[in-house]
Amino acid sequence: MAPMGIRLSPLGVAVFCLLGLGVLYHLYSGFLAGRFSLFSLGGEPGGGPAGPASAADGGTVDLREMLAVSVLAAVRGGAEVRRVRESNVLHEKSKGKTREGAEDKMTSGDVLSNRKMFYLLKTAFPAVQINTEEHVDAADQEVILWDRKIPEDILKEIATPKEVPAESVTVWIDPLDATQEYTEDLRKYVTTMVCVAVNGKPVLGVIHKPFSDYTAWAMVDGGSNVKARTSYNEKTPRIVVSRSHSGMVKQVALQTFGNQTTIIPAGGAGYKVLALLDVPDKSQEKADLYIHVTYIKKWDICAGNAILKALGGHMTTLSGEEISYTGSDGIEGGLLASIRMNHQALVRKLPDLEKTGHK
Repeated sequence: MAPMGIRLSPLGVAVFCLLGLGVLYHLYSGFLAGRFSLFSLGGEPGGGPAGPASAADGGTVDLREMLAVSVLAAVRGGAEVRRVRESNVLHEKSKGKTREGAEDKMTSGDVLSNRKMFYLLKTAFPAVQINTEEHVDAADQEVILWDRKIPEDILKEIATPKEVPAESVTVWIDPLDATQEYTEDLRKYVTTMVCVAVNGKPVLGVIHKPFSDYTAWAMVDGGSNVKARTSYNEKTPRIVVSRSHSGMVKQVALQTFGNQTTIIPAGGAGYKVLALLDVPDKSQEKADLYIHVTYIKKWDICAGNAILKALGGHMTTLSGEEISYTGSDGIEGGLLASIRMNHQALVRKLPDLEKTGHK
């Protein structure tokens, strides 16, 4: 009996070949996508940590890496701020009026700093939410790579990675704090700031002073390169306040703390927070309390809040409520910042200021 053979249909062979090619195409395209995503984030294919790459897939981010990039972003933004100011070509314009009726100014320094800071952070951590004071124009988009190196001073304070879900993170950028003072060439008040909040709580703060090349940073339950001063005057404190409404605070402060109270008018929320700390900058004034009585944006205060919190200090509304860094971009209830003081006792002393803050 002759052996039986199997006849293959030409159509069946063609279908089988097409299916095989389809499988190979999907495998190869997935491999290429992985290679390109690593390249665009500055990582090494097949080696090195993959924090930002995993975050892009909705994974986790390392807060230690986020701190390193935040410091770099603040410094690079500060370089733009300084370059524009020293060129004396600010291209100053108004974005409108603040709630107090003052001009809300913007300059080339704001715009260029914002571009550097935003795209550095967005390229390194594409999965996290980033809120910034200035508008980000898609036409100006650029890829600014991070070399994935964590500075030694950060590694010394924070030895191990601290990972959190990428979806829990909100970044707040202030590319140029104290724009009004910047236009008046009052350089000591100017800062660039980055804050990282996790589930609405401030955990990383960076405040950079571009004209004195000083940078303060801190991580809650991590470490810092700045510290509190050794003593504060709680009975007759020096109070740092906004230049635009120093008289409003002075009236109530003198009633609360007595005639020996000193009011220090200053520009920039970052500068005011640094006034509470031990900062080796000769141009930095010293204060015991920071009080603000009107509406304020969260990118102005988040970095300072994180730094104070990391050092055991407090920043709350005037009624003592913690500030959440999710949702809206501002707070209505004013703020009170202190360190190494009985914060809640101070809140109870300021009932009149709490009312003023809601006007």
